[in-house]
Amino acid sequence: MPPTCSRSEHLSRRALFKGTLATAAGGVVMNFGGLTSSAALAEEVKREKKHCILLWMNGGISQFETFDMKVGRPTGGVFRPISTNVPGTQVCELMPKMAQQMDKIAVIRSMRTSEVDHPGGIYLMHTGYRPSANVRFPEVGAIVAKYHGSEGSDLPNFVKVSTQGDAGAGFLGPKYLPFGVGSRGELPTFSASPHDPAHELRRHELRSFLEDEYVRTRKSDLVRMHRESYEAARRLNKAREVFKIDAEWEQHRELYGDSAFGRRCLLARKLVESGVPFIEVGQSSYDSHADNFAWHKGLAPPMEHAWAGLLVDLQQRGLLEKTLVVWAGEIGRTPKINNRAGRDHYVRSWTTALAGCGIKGGVVYGESDADGVEVKDKPVTEGDFFATIYHALSLDPKAENLAGVRPVPLAPFGSKVVSDLFG
Repeated sequence: MPPTCSRSEHLSRRALFKGTLATAAGGVVMNFGGLTSSAALAEEVKREKKHCILLWMNGGISQFETFDMKVGRPTGGVFRPISTNVPGTQVCELMPKMAQQMDKIAVIRSMRTSEVDHPGGIYLMHTGYRPSANVRFPEVGAIVAKYHGSEGSDLPNFVKVSTQGDAGAGFLGPKYLPFGVGSRGELPTFSASPHDPAHELRRHELRSFLEDEYVRTRKSDLVRMHRESYEAARRLNKAREVFKIDAEWEQHRELYGDSAFGRRCLLARKLVESGVPFIEVGQSSYDSHADNFAWHKGLAPPMEHAWAGLLVDLQQRGLLEKTLVVWAGEIGRTPKINNRAGRDHYVRSWTTALAGCGIKGGVVYGESDADGVEVKDKPVTEGDFFATIYHALSLDPKAENLAGVRPVPLAPFGSKVVSDLFG
């Protein structure tokens, strides 16, 4: 073992390559597959293909403390509403920056979904499908990676920045699995070689020679996947600068807010600008069974500041019309405030939001009843939500992929696009 490689790093690299040999049925494989191998290609991707940023509110952010306040009702909570730049529309006082960006977003106040706990809800709101013992459905990022990615380039198709839990690529296979980076956008330590370029090139040539000899007499998908992943890892080293945002952060700190979530959103914009089709950015700790108001008072301001900055930045760079920004978690919170000043899990009536890619800004779609207990008008299921996302990304929600011999549409059968959200 070379002295420049510690035992822990060595094991991490072994884990990485072991992962590349896993199958779609049960392993984790680094997803690379499509993005910018050159500046010209990046420009082509930006011109022709759409992108998606998922702002993931892990744990389930409260609709009552964001976009569906019930002022004066027993379910209303402690915060006041404030006016927005859309006449007649109000949001929670915790969201002053987003109040001035309401003309860019469409809020869905009538979500009604079918998985009330975190594991099922995370799966559902990443795939559009409930968990199944027979089929592993791909999450939305894997779908976008397949349809909007480009082969053989330097950056991953599907990047996750500090998110918890995912459904993976499912039956699409390991090629479309997400590539995860740290909470500050840092690449994994094992993604870079400890050797100088000349030494690394010799190692690469030796490895390629041995693999060529092996495949002369043996045909193996595992060998192919190993080689694809290793080559992708080598290409990534040419694009490492994309993940370094310190210099840009100094220029954009005020726009995005001085927070970890703000840095992640800036990285997401930079990745979109570099051609990455799908980026998920996570913020955690919204599972407020106790002290709901204190938790939201701490979490919502940095989140909404970064979200507002992202929308402004994308629009100023001409990217918002080709980038769908999705704001969602796995569940909503209960109308009833429990005896610990908390709100529990709730899926009978809750809230999500969309912006960009033809979404009509300034729209509030659907309505909950006076106390937020039930959807009063225009219910939206998980299938409808995902059909709308795919439609915004110029994908046919009815397009099918095969899970074995079973055809599976992108959005579940019977799902409908919420056409009122489009201009």
